Amino acid sequence: MTHFRLGALALLLLSFQFTDAQKIKKADRAVLSNLHQHIEYLASDKLEGRRTGTEGEKLAMEYISDQFRKIGLLPKGVSGYYQPFGVDDGKQLDPSSYLFINNTRLQPGKDFFSFPFSPNGSIEAEPSVAIREIGMPWFIDLKETLEENKNNPHFDVFDFIKKEAKISKASGATAVFFYNTSSIDDQVKYEPKDHSDPVPVPAVYFTKAAAMKYFGDPSSTLDLKMKIGLVEKKRTGHNVIGYIDNGAATTVILGAHFDHLGYGEDGGSRLTTGEHLIYNGADDNASGTAALIELARMLKSSKDRKNNYLFIAFSGEELGLFGSKYFTDHPTIDLSKVDYMINMDMVGRLNDSTHVLTIGGYGTSPVWNAVFASFNKKKSDLIFKFDSSGTGPSDHTSFYRKDIPVLFYFTGLHPDYHKPSDDFDKINYTGELEVIRNIYSVISFLNNKSKLAFTKTRETQSTTSARFSVTMGIMPDYTYPGSGIKADGVIDGKPAQKAGIKTGDIIIQLGDYNTSSMEGYMQALSKFKKGEKTKVKFKRGNDILEAEVEF
Repeated sequence: MTHFRLGALALLLLSFQFTDAQKIKKADRAVLSNLHQHIEYLASDKLEGRRTGTEGEKLAMEYISDQFRKIGLLPKGVSGYYQPFGVDDGKQLDPSSYLFINNTRLQPGKDFFSFPFSPNGSIEAEPSVAIREIGMPWFIDLKETLEENKNNPHFDVFDFIKKEAKISKASGATAVFFYNTSSIDDQVKYEPKDHSDPVPVPAVYFTKAAAMKYFGDPSSTLDLKMKIGLVEKKRTGHNVIGYIDNGAATTVILGAHFDHLGYGEDGGSRLTTGEHLIYNGADDNASGTAALIELARMLKSSKDRKNNYLFIAFSGEELGLFGSKYFTDHPTIDLSKVDYMINMDMVGRLNDSTHVLTIGGYGTSPVWNAVFASFNKKKSDLIFKFDSSGTGPSDHTSFYRKDIPVLFYFTGLHPDYHKPSDDFDKINYTGELEVIRNIYSVISFLNNKSKLAFTKTRETQSTTSARFSVTMGIMPDYTYPGSGIKADGVIDGKPAQKAGIKTGDIIIQLGDYNTSSMEGYMQALSKFKKGEKTKVKFKRGNDILEAEVEF
């Protein structure tokens, strides 16, 4: 993709964006130029989509911290401006692993994979595909079982695989090799974050192509050498944190996430072609990060000194609010002294026709009504669309959960959302300037007010999926590394709350289906319809509880 050079930005700004350049204040022209610079760099191909824990994230961190330093913000991370946090990516095959059949080395991922609930093991044997002998690996074709259960909505292929592995071990097998020669899609794929309890024998899945090549003749005997090992896969993300210390009793937090989807490795893509492309994330969320930097610049030179200001560029938001949750669990300031938090996520696509700006968190303090009523009296060009909930699919949720009033600024979804086409040249820069002005006005309006009161609101779920039509009504804790789905919040009036599930409980089973991973949880939900009842099993501390849930 061709990018404009920064030298052309001034011409672009003056020639195309302003209807009357002479009426734009000098300070605003500087902010617009800065926004262009920030977003063009952060959303450039060089940063490769700013995926958490990558070199692209590192380049973005360095850019943001350099801006904070130039502005004069104090470092407020753990290591200078940075606050590192771990990301559990589940399990991956140990590089020392191998699998040979008839002296041919098979390729992990292409030809086979070891299930994440499989134990490590080494085998040298000459098994027969058709004969199940004690002390030998066994071969199980899923074809017959899939055909028998093709109309059974309660059949779970992973449960079948786990049960067969246990039965095979008890009967003397040293490993179990699964494959599928039927035309039915078994939907078996490697799930690195499946934290199911391990089965007692190595369990390996072979692709159809590999199975037809090596297991196509049932009477054949194979020369097999295998060493399979799974290791934990982790990466490190970083928040970038700067501070203005005015010696005040309270602190205002402004935040925006700077990570994006990279090449789409972690999911979330809305691209249907499957191409290997960079997701530059100009609006999501280079726009919010740019706004954060410019607000830091404005507040640093402000004469308003009644609050301290903390500026946090979060990473890991696209993974499930990793960075903001880590910060609120490991704050670098006293959270009890925080007045309120403003989150900016996708603030770069204000519609020039409607001027609609969505404000989330409106119900988290009674003061917000008075604040925005004052703007309406001034006949602001912005049309506010309010959402009372303090939760949602962005980082303000983490602060709401700590009983901190929040606002969430958002200019709306668009066709480029979570696609590689979300590029810097589609940003409405003058519209983003309007958003920044409004946020600055909110802060100024509250400068001489007492600490805001906090109020609880209704809760909304952070994620949805078209694959299931029912919901439990929980906010999953995506950072939880154990087996099961930990409830980071429970929505009032929804099935989980009615079943007695509380925040902190870990859902381990829905009906007959284990929920050891997020994928398993969604697959389990897909088995139920509205109005159906089932049993939910969950952990609370050291206790395992069971209750009836109705969808």
